[in-house]
Formats: sequence, C-alpha cells, structure tokens
Amino acid sequence: MRAQAALACHADGRRALDEALRQTSALVAEAGAADLVFLFASHAYAEDFPALVRRAYEATRARVLVGCSGQGVIGTAREVEGEPALALLALSLPGATLRAARFTQETLEVCRQPADWQREAFVEPSEVNAWLVFGDPFRMDVEALVGGLAAAYPGRPLVGGLASGDQRAQRTHVFLDDGVYDEGAVAVALGGAYTVRCVVSQGAEPIGEPWTITGARGHLVETISQRPALEVLVSTLEALPPEVRERAQRNLLVGLAMDERRAEFGRGDFLIRNLIGLNRTSGALAISAHPRIGQTLQFQIRDARAADEDLRVLLARSKEMSGEQRPVAAVLCSCNGRGVGLFGEPDHDARTLAELLGVQAIAGFFCNGEIGPVGGRVFLHGYTASIALIVPAGA
Repeated sequence: MRAQAALACHADGRRALDEALRQTSALVAEAGAADLVFLFASHAYAEDFPALVRRAYEATRARVLVGCSGQGVIGTAREVEGEPALALLALSLPGATLRAARFTQETLEVCRQPADWQREAFVEPSEVNAWLVFGDPFRMDVEALVGGLAAAYPGRPLVGGLASGDQRAQRTHVFLDDGVYDEGAVAVALGGAYTVRCVVSQGAEPIGEPWTITGARGHLVETISQRPALEVLVSTLEALPPEVRERAQRNLLVGLAMDERRAEFGRGDFLIRNLIGLNRTSGALAISAHPRIGQTLQFQIRDARAADEDLRVLLARSKEMSGEQRPVAAVLCSCNGRGVGLFGEPDHDARTLAELLGVQAIAGFFCNGEIGPVGGRVFLHGYTASIALIVPAGA
C-alpha cells in the first residue's frame, strides 16, 4: 500500500494539474495504476473542470476518482485559501474493494428504506467498511443523504464534506471518475483490506460542569436541573476565571452529550451546536438542535486556542489507539470558517495532522459543512475539522 499527495498552485488549472500529476507519477508508474484518487480543485478553475477531471482520471488510471471544488484546497501539510490551487491524492491499495456512487435530490425522494439506498448505490453492506462523501450544499439535502446512508450501512464510518466555491453564485461542483456535476453528491465505499478511522474536531472547549436538561421543546432548552436555562448559563459564566469568561462571552456554544451512559464526559463526547437566542422572560435558550429531556448539556467555547487544543487532543487519542500503525493517508475536510481566519496563520489543521500522526499523504479542502460521526452517530457540522484516516482494516 502506498499513497502520494500533491499540491500545486497556478493561475492556469492545466498547469497546476501537470505539476500535481508529476508529483504523484512515481506511485502510478510503480503500481501501474492508482486504485483511488482524490481531487480537490479551486473554484477558480470551474470552466476547465471537465477537462481537468477527465485528464486526472485518465493519467492516474484510477479505479475510482472522487472529489469536489473548494474555495481553498489542502495538500500535504499546506493549506491554500482564496487562491487558484489543486490537490491530488493517489493511493495504491492492494486488496481494497471500491464502489463509487452518485446521488441526486431525486434519490432522496425514492429511497425510503435501507434496502432502497443499497439498491440505488449498488453496494451491499458486506462490501462497505466506510463511506467518503462529498456533496453540493445548495441543491442537495445532505443531512437527509447522510441519514439515509447511515441507516442503510449501520456501524460504518461516514465522513466527508460539502463542496465550496463562489458564495455569490451559490455554485459548486463534485467529481466522480471522469464526470463533473454541479448538483448532488458523490461517494466512494471503501471495503476489503482497508477502512477509515475518523477524527472529528469540533473546535470546542467545555466550560463549567455538565448539567441535565429538565425542560425542552423544539429548539428550546427551557430548564436545566429544574432551573431556568438562562439562569444556569449566567451562573456558569460568573464562576469562570475572568480571562476565560471574556473568551466565552464572544464564542459561546452548547454541547449535547451523545451517550448518557458515560460516567464522565470529555472532548469528543458532545455534539457542538450554536446558541442562537434567549428569552429573558422565560429563561429559555434557543439552540441549533433538538434537545431532549434527560440529555446532558455542557456549555462550550470556540476560539483559536480551543480549536487548536481540541484537534491536538483528539489526534493524540487517535494515535494512542492505533499504536505503531500509521495511516496510509488522510482526507481533511476543514470548515471555511477555520484556516487563517480563525488561527491567524496558514496551514494549521494540515500541519498539525502531519506533525502529530506522521502522515504526509494528505489532501482535502475548505468546506461549506463537514460530515462526521460523534458518539457513533453521523452529523453535518460547522467550524469542524473532519478527518478520514485511511488505515488497514483491523488496525
């Protein structure tokens, strides 16, 4: 098994692809063909996408090529935002089973049961160890897609992201083999000798203590531990050290525990969602989720310091779990709200991933939304780094 990644920056997309193909040519020459290729390309190349994708597919002789457009792309340990660039990741995976699929909004209308999804994807559960999915955020209900695939292939990791591009035009593209599509989603089911280990860093730091929700309705948390939710929030903030309180007032979030059976809660145990409003009269808090009575809640903060620490802790945990087995490669789907805008410097997520896990074969893009599991369930996230580590099955 081998993997090579490339990042090429050039105003001309064809010249950028030439450079990326040159950087990955040794793998293709040695293996005779790439089994799986990921291609992420700046939306600045949109007019040339059909030619670029076709040429990448033919030059690498890929069994499956998958990818999408991005307003920024990631390759090796570098991140390029807002400039024309292209990232290519070529993998030789002996013993891998690869099944590619394309979904549209019409797919959602005909797929009602797990068997419908399996039939539409032409993939049996026994052929799947993990899914990698890339979708258009403007013409596809990706949450419904993710929910359908998760139900049809229970227990399989599902990771990826939503394509990005020119926000004003609300137009993105996804790639599958030699085809380019401006709507829908593309996916590859990885099976056989390989699977995916996921790291989903939501960039949040818990504050205060965990609480139990005692009153909830729709998007509202009405009471926490039999007290008005707003009262609990205020008391939590007042108990913080001044420096932490100042950080929290600018970047406050809510974490909902995904497994109530845990004796203790830490990073990775919460689904992080925005605090979107409050009612001073009733004391209710509105959040971007549907909380449940009995669910554990803990307030969180998100800023550069919290996001850096969260990513490092989760990567260290992943490394400890995998022992000496390094990932073959990594696909990094990072929110377009991260990068330089959050960290104040380029390359943060890619560089941290390379340094802590010792993997250089990295490719990815800056997303309009990130897909990944929390607590064994798959969600669509924001401000998240969702990482697919490609590893031997059983590692």
